[in-house]
Amino acid sequence: MNNIKNFFTRHVIMAPTSFLTWVLLIGGTSMNFFISSAIGIALYAGGNVAIKELQLRSTLKQFGMARSEYKHIEQQLNEAKRKLKQLGSMYGQVRSIQAFRQVYDMSSMARRIIKIVQSNPRKFYQVESFFYAHLDSAVELTSKYSLLVNQPLKDQEIKVALQHTRETLSDLSLEMERDLRNAVSTDLEKLRMEIDYVDITLKRDKPMLESKGEHSNDR
Repeated sequence: MNNIKNFFTRHVIMAPTSFLTWVLLIGGTSMNFFISSAIGIALYAGGNVAIKELQLRSTLKQFGMARSEYKHIEQQLNEAKRKLKQLGSMYGQVRSIQAFRQVYDMSSMARRIIKIVQSNPRKFYQVESFFYAHLDSAVELTSKYSLLVNQPLKDQEIKVALQHTRETLSDLSLEMERDLRNAVSTDLEKLRMEIDYVDITLKRDKPMLESKGEHSNDR
């Protein structure tokens, strides 16, 4: 889901191609300026659409996903980015070091999860609760907390509500930490397997290397 990279790739290919076509039409044919320009623009637009489709098909094949499945995950990512931006806008409204730290930690974890799913859409299914529940709850609770903490009157009921909200935010932060762990769990497992393979290979080759060293000393 590297949309920015794909975007620049398309335009890097089509911009010079369209420009050269336009120059050739102007200089090497009897077409007038407006017709040549229209053809160049059409080539640029059509080429971008064609390359974008090829890029999408390549991505779908890479991750073994259906188009509708991929589009749904892409939509969820866009929604998550919007909610993350909303969460980040509340930093200055919480008026509490503890709450600020909680919001900061949740924002950092959310940003990391979004990046992981962007790089591998398959991981979306390992963190569905983050997209469908936890990020929404983080935004909603932080919003309510900022509303309460900025009230001019601080009676006992509001103080209790603020304390309860801080505790709930702490619990939610732990849930998002679990989401992040789930997002990287397969990578950690793969890393462990690679380390185990290297260890086994080294242990297997060590006697052979020692044996060669002994023969070399004997000579």
